[in-house]
Amino acid sequence: MTNSPAPFSDIGKRARDLLYKDYNFDQKFTLQIPSSTGLGLVATGLKKDQIFVGDINTLYKSGNTTVDVKVDTYSNVSTKVTVNDIFHSTKAALSFNIPDHKSGKLDVQCVHPHAAIDSSIGLNPSPQLQLSAAIGSKDVCLGAEVGFNTASATFTKYNAGIAFNKPDFSAALLLADRGEALKVSYIHHVDRPDGFTVAAEITHKFSSFDNRFTIGSSNSIDPHTVLKTRFSDDGKAAFQVQRVWRPNSLITLSGEYDSTKIFNSSTKLGLSLALKP
Repeated sequence: MTNSPAPFSDIGKRARDLLYKDYNFDQKFTLQIPSSTGLGLVATGLKKDQIFVGDINTLYKSGNTTVDVKVDTYSNVSTKVTVNDIFHSTKAALSFNIPDHKSGKLDVQCVHPHAAIDSSIGLNPSPQLQLSAAIGSKDVCLGAEVGFNTASATFTKYNAGIAFNKPDFSAALLLADRGEALKVSYIHHVDRPDGFTVAAEITHKFSSFDNRFTIGSSNSIDPHTVLKTRFSDDGKAAFQVQRVWRPNSLITLSGEYDSTKIFNSSTKLGLSLALKP
């Protein structure tokens, strides 16, 4: 629904995406092969240090049902079956891993004109329960989430937040880490031909009175290339160059410099290649 609030997990997402999304300091390769019959294939390989891991993901769509099956390097099989519009504006997803027989989980999402509700329950004798909700509109929303472990009868999470969203800016305030941290994020799109955008995130820890901040920017170098930068108070500076070198295919170069490391390697570089024929 066009004016419905986004899920609670999307509060502050626009700023987080600019600051952290697609930064990769390893070597990663992704090949996506779509199909007109509804069956798609995605192969991913990741080299981290001297270890190479990968997975093959198949995605089948038929009507309102999507079946997603992933097999990784260690022969673990992850399956997710999603049914959209099972009821009006409601979708459900059943996921499980093989051979982990306790990994079954059922997720249900409901979207209404002024509310978005997400719930999750583990399908085992002592399930994890999670519930999140956001009320308001796409411009202003207030939300909260809670997690409960039935085995230990303890709350694993309880967070709350509020967001203000406009086409040219977004601001969010989050009470996170079970009330132990306050996070404020902001992103602003400047009216310039290169699409210059700035974002910032500040975190305050109540227990230690520790303050952390990260700032970043994004702008287009040319119609096919985007440059992102990121700076944080812990002495780290990072950049990312992402180029569309053919339709639906991306090559991304990421780098990070850590000024606090004197004797160890202070620079990290990563390359990511995503192909979609």
